[in-house]
Amino acid sequence: MAKPGAKLTAETTAEPTAEAAVGLTADATAEPRGDATAQPTADAAVGLTAEAAGAPLRLTARAARALVLAAVFTCAACGLVYELALVALGSYLVGNSVTQASIVLSVMVFAMGVGSLAAKPLQGRPVVAFAIVEGALALLGGLSVLALYAAFAWLNLYVPALVVVAFLVGALIGAEIPLLMTLLQRIRRQDAGSAVADLFAADYVGALIGGLAFPFVLLPIFGHIKGALLVGVINAVAGIAVVLWLFRRQIGRVARAGLWTGMAAVLVVLGGTYVMADGFEVSARQALFRDPIALAERTPYQEIVLTRRVEFSGQPDLRLFLNGDLQFSSVDEYRYHEALVHPALSGTRGNVLILGGGDGLALREVLRYKDVRSATLVELDPEMIRLARSYKEIADLNQHAFEDPRARTINADAFSWLRDQTARFDSIIVDMPDPDDVATAKLYSVEFYGLVKRALAPRGRMVVQSGSPYFAPKSFWCIEKTIREAGFATNPYHVDVPSFGDWGYVLAQPGSRPELKLADDVPDLRFLDADVLRAATVFGKDLRHRDVDINTLVHPRLVQYEGGEWRNA
Repeated sequence: MAKPGAKLTAETTAEPTAEAAVGLTADATAEPRGDATAQPTADAAVGLTAEAAGAPLRLTARAARALVLAAVFTCAACGLVYELALVALGSYLVGNSVTQASIVLSVMVFAMGVGSLAAKPLQGRPVVAFAIVEGALALLGGLSVLALYAAFAWLNLYVPALVVVAFLVGALIGAEIPLLMTLLQRIRRQDAGSAVADLFAADYVGALIGGLAFPFVLLPIFGHIKGALLVGVINAVAGIAVVLWLFRRQIGRVARAGLWTGMAAVLVVLGGTYVMADGFEVSARQALFRDPIALAERTPYQEIVLTRRVEFSGQPDLRLFLNGDLQFSSVDEYRYHEALVHPALSGTRGNVLILGGGDGLALREVLRYKDVRSATLVELDPEMIRLARSYKEIADLNQHAFEDPRARTINADAFSWLRDQTARFDSIIVDMPDPDDVATAKLYSVEFYGLVKRALAPRGRMVVQSGSPYFAPKSFWCIEKTIREAGFATNPYHVDVPSFGDWGYVLAQPGSRPELKLADDVPDLRFLDADVLRAATVFGKDLRHRDVDINTLVHPRLVQYEGGEWRNA
């Protein structure tokens, strides 16, 4: 009988073994002399079966490792896109981006640890296990946005569904790392530090690319649902095809055929869903709104939806929603905008600043005064301005206010714009969306009102739309108290707007308390007069919630108030 060393030499010269093909030395692969349990072979150390150990790779060890690390890079990019997609979807549908990010990231990181532990028994068959994990991840991650959108639109189970999906996706992502480490060691053994460094370097760089691709490429070009589906396809191809091709000789024919068939099924499901995604999104979006949708657009800043319904009287009701929140109804918007604008313009009004109000309806009311010399409107989303100018029904509603030579529009974040502003304005109208997340709550902070105060001319006035003192009394009085904290004297008031309910405003100016009145030369109004204004300053006993904290950038308490009150409204 030949000695083990002679047998190895003879076989190596005739046909390279798997060890020789992947670069293992003779010392590492030689069978131990004496007690076999005293010093395990390299095969046992990496968990190779006898069949796998005799199956060489066609590529050199360097090329094979590069291919696996490329798969690591791609899978990491896909995994981060899934995380960001879940965070962004929650911010769009529910608001409160900090809470949504906290839920998704904490659940997913915990699940990644669980997935890593769960993958330990699978390391004996890493090729098959990794292919199955990637197929499941591609399918679940690709369909995650669509499934959560459906849960929100039809089942009212968004948060429980979010937790389940985030956990499953995180567990599958966590299972990738130990399996990939085993595959890398199967190609060429390294010490643990070097192997971990190579693996994590590819993983972290892939995460960087995925993190940048989501907001700058996937979301603006493909949208939420299609973007996730496309990433699922990439995940399936990179995660399954590369590994199955590279290690195809190390699994049986039946298993190999089954895995290729499974990958093809995943691609068919994702591709078919991609084709039907637009129809699904239309149906799901319509389920969220009472009236037929006339227009829906997702911009880099928000989702814009217009609905239209014709009443029995023949009067159309056009409604604008931003991220699901109603901004106006064409039937009664004049009540809201007359109450917002005209009390503030009872003082000096030569130069007027409007912060928000991209629909142009507040601008329309401002420009009704002939002595207004300029009206500057600062709106973050240029698409909203475009619609207000070009969408016939909105343009007719705002009476083509943007075409007035006195009107000037600036596309910018109001907070940042005010920081760099040196001009002074006689009247400032703050017509911002409700502060239901941190991004909008900063526009209701002490710091923001301090910037507004700096932009006011002497004896200038500011008015702020402040939500509903009935449905959200703590939020309303928090805004009023925050304005006072910034150095204003305030005069809060509220009116009835049927589409909104009881709605409130805060009129403010530095120094003495501003008088709530109309100018002597006020234009003809449909709703507001002196009697309405006198009644508007009276709040019922059940609406006088003064036990609130102020809202600041560091402590955005208004988000907490808004979330708790409107959830129960």
